[in-house]
Amino acid sequence: MRRASPGTALAGPRPTRIEVDLDAIRHNVAHLAAVAGTALCAVVKADAYGHGAVPVARAALEAGASWLAVALVEEGVQLREAGIDARILLLSEPPIAAVGEVLAAELTPTVYREPFIAALDAHGQSRGRPVPVHAKVDTGMGRVGVPAAEWSARVEQLATSPGVTVEGIWTHLARADEPEVATTDQQLAAFARALDEADRMGIRARLVHAANTAGALVHPDSRHSLVRVGIGIYGLSPSTEVDALDHGLTPALQLVSEVSHVKRVAAGTPLSYGHRWRAPEEGWVATVPIGYADGVPRRLTNRAQVLLGGRRRAMVGTVTMDQLLVWCGEDEPGVGDEVVLLGASSGEDTERIRIEEWAEAVDTITYEIATSLSARLPRLHLDGSQ
Repeated sequence: MRRASPGTALAGPRPTRIEVDLDAIRHNVAHLAAVAGTALCAVVKADAYGHGAVPVARAALEAGASWLAVALVEEGVQLREAGIDARILLLSEPPIAAVGEVLAAELTPTVYREPFIAALDAHGQSRGRPVPVHAKVDTGMGRVGVPAAEWSARVEQLATSPGVTVEGIWTHLARADEPEVATTDQQLAAFARALDEADRMGIRARLVHAANTAGALVHPDSRHSLVRVGIGIYGLSPSTEVDALDHGLTPALQLVSEVSHVKRVAAGTPLSYGHRWRAPEEGWVATVPIGYADGVPRRLTNRAQVLLGGRRRAMVGTVTMDQLLVWCGEDEPGVGDEVVLLGASSGEDTERIRIEEWAEAVDTITYEIATSLSARLPRLHLDGSQ
């Protein structure tokens, strides 16, 4: 029996909620680690991609993750304040003014700029022990990291800075979720050259990592001593070409509400803002108390379905800030009936509305859908291990 994790009870009378299956998180972490055959870093930035950072981090660690990763210092501090003492990798350099907070929270910083490394070196020397860091080389993503032309200079700086020690070297793959393109092989070749150069200059990192979820699943050469997986631990697809279900992953998130109002309308009745939909015949319409302020994209207007009574039914009319409408035809719904916007109906898993469907309908990616589900949606974490 699945139970809510401590501290995750729903607050207030609103029936709309996100349910996160922590057993699914554990399954996905263990499965990805087994596929990769190496240590795993669970990426829990952006509130664990909208799933709830603290419960997800704990579940990932219970399933065998040896590292966590976040984007912001504040995200790492949140995990520390929750009592999580695992290693936490900070994926980007924060402002130099935040170095003290990084070290106080015992976060492991990624480094790539000369001034930031110098600041860490000074702190490490002043406290009498070097700061462990992970150096990032830009092999083609083009965001942050040491460009190839500057790699020698940065490695020399790291090798001659007694206040830091290079624990890891890593890079990030730009197109691993497109298995047929040559970019990943090119990046991995560039990464190998960077590792060789570091080795020649006396830096032999204990941890080397390049693989994200898609890399871990479909690019064996990207699996070094650690893989950093984000989207996959939530059971979501990196792309249409790398489908989560095809690779044995289980969606962890459900978005659930219930019918708040029911009415029967005549054929041709226009509904919602702009009258962008009209009833094709006389029938029943259900109102559901969730809208774009909760993260349901307004662009899903007349493009999505929900599960009501265990059946797929069309979401109709313009999605509004707090409500949306569902066409039920001749099937009369009842106030209080469960409406599943994402996931499967209670007690069954034969029919499922996937985040991938929403992403395709609005021409985006699963990451954006999951992280756009707003903070006003309560998160209920279900835990079969308790």
